[in-house]
Amino acid sequence: MRIRIRHETTYRYLEPAKSAIQHLRLTPRNFDSQHIKEWRIDVDRDCRLICGEDAFGNVVHRFTAEGPLDSITTMVEGDITTFDTAGVSSGGLERFPPALYLRETPLTAASPEIANFARETTVGESGRLSQLHALLSAIHEKMTFDADATHAATTAAEAFAAGKGVCQDFAHLFIACARAIGAPARYVSGYYLRTDSDEQVAGHAWAESFVDDLGWVGFDPAHSVSPSERHVRLAVALDYLSAEPIRGARAGGAGETIEVKVRVAPTWTQSQSQSQ
Repeated sequence: MRIRIRHETTYRYLEPAKSAIQHLRLTPRNFDSQHIKEWRIDVDRDCRLICGEDAFGNVVHRFTAEGPLDSITTMVEGDITTFDTAGVSSGGLERFPPALYLRETPLTAASPEIANFARETTVGESGRLSQLHALLSAIHEKMTFDADATHAATTAAEAFAAGKGVCQDFAHLFIACARAIGAPARYVSGYYLRTDSDEQVAGHAWAESFVDDLGWVGFDPAHSVSPSERHVRLAVALDYLSAEPIRGARAGGAGETIEVKVRVAPTWTQSQSQSQ
């Protein structure tokens, strides 16, 4: 499938900022499930984009913009061809052994309630893959999607106690559960091609867990599916904070607000259009 993505983020300041620095994890990499046809980043300020990689091998661009800044807009856009690999993520850059992804972070720490939930959900399941699919279904059934229930710093334990959250919270909870039963797991940021609308107010997030003889396998508890050709992966890390699409700081300024516009749409080739 060919997918066209446009992701625009605007920061506005009631009191202009003197300067701003941002780190962007907004450039996807090629692996067996996706091939990047074209991709570009635009910033509406006079600045230089410096490209590098973070510790996990994610592509990172950084820039500094001098003010005064009453707003700053970053836009990424491109075409990607995706492939359904039954959720298996292979052929990508791997910097660390799977055991690193057993490491807890504050956002993914398993509370006693989460650990009990993970054990009760997976008892009687034969094999790691079956255990992880059981967790996928159980989390989707237990949690309610609520965009107003949590924020960027909400932990897996807090979301689990509330019983609601967004895709970020679902992913953190899955990671906490997987690690509680001894399965390496990591956070994935990206995009999802929905069937009801091209326009979205945010990107998407899911998790991957390591399974012997298969490698990294994706699990999207927000939709209770393994990632398919509708998923586009941007970055992988231990949790949201280390995979955050945009992270930055400013000097001066006040009254910051953020507006995000995301469009994820299928791209039909001329030959496909003529055959329909």
